Amino acid sequence: MIFPTRIVPLLAIAACFSFSAPAQEAPPASNAPAPNSAAPSAPSAQPSATEKGKDDKAKDDKAKDDQAKDDQEKTNQGPPLEQSGASSTGGAQQSDKTSAGQNADQSTAPASPSTRPDQEQPKRILGVMPNFRAVSAGALPPPPTAKESFIIASENSFDYSSFIFVGVTSALAEWTVAHPQLGQGLPGYGRYYWRGFVDKTDGNYLVIFALPTLFHQDERYYAMGQGSILKRGLYAGSRIAITPDYRGHNSFNISELLGRGMAQGVSVLYYPSGSRTAGALATKFVYAIGRDALTNTFREFWPDIATHVLHRRP
Repeated sequence: MIFPTRIVPLLAIAACFSFSAPAQEAPPASNAPAPNSAAPSAPSAQPSATEKGKDDKAKDDKAKDDQAKDDQEKTNQGPPLEQSGASSTGGAQQSDKTSAGQNADQSTAPASPSTRPDQEQPKRILGVMPNFRAVSAGALPPPPTAKESFIIASENSFDYSSFIFVGVTSALAEWTVAHPQLGQGLPGYGRYYWRGFVDKTDGNYLVIFALPTLFHQDERYYAMGQGSILKRGLYAGSRIAITPDYRGHNSFNISELLGRGMAQGVSVLYYPSGSRTAGALATKFVYAIGRDALTNTFREFWPDIATHVLHRRP
């Protein structure tokens, strides 16, 4: 009885150990790769779905932004097109105005762009002689205003070349003893000089400014520029008697003839008594008219001389 009694507890203890052994082996089983790989896989699958949703949302937002930009660009394309159309219309109008301005400038210029060198009238001949009254062949400027006529008269009177010209003519007058009462030598030359300068100046203002403005005549010289030498020479010389009016029609050049006559009448105020006779005044009048005729003739042929003889621009 003792043996079985002792066996029973031993068997019970053995049975307990037999049941507890699998419980102690369970943890290693829980660390097996299969359960562990399955556990993290669930969280990894969940973030990928979230990221995919975020990517889809970002794509949708970007698509909406692109669509908004396209709509904005389409909206903005309207006004620029209209503005460009308006600007093109304005540009056309500006171009028309510019063309009109250029035509006006060409009409007032002494030479048109198509004028040949042998027909172009320069502002100065040989860089010295003033040629402000000349108009190139083919050019049709509008009638000069009173201000323009006054400026031309002033340029012809007070240009530096005018002082040289008066100096030369005064020396010739003294050399030929044109007015004996004025004397000889340097004092005599001075008396000739200032009287000659007054003759030239008051004549210019009467012929170029005062009388043309009163009678509506254009005292500029319009070059012919082509034709025979005889025809052009007669044309140039006859301009002392014929000049265009403000309407472009040829008229009797009363401004030239009356102006030179009035200038001689004024000269009796400062010339000696021996130079106040009718004969002396007539001689001076003919000289002034002849000088203007020769000047016009030289103006007419100077472009040809400069181009074909001197081989230079006028």
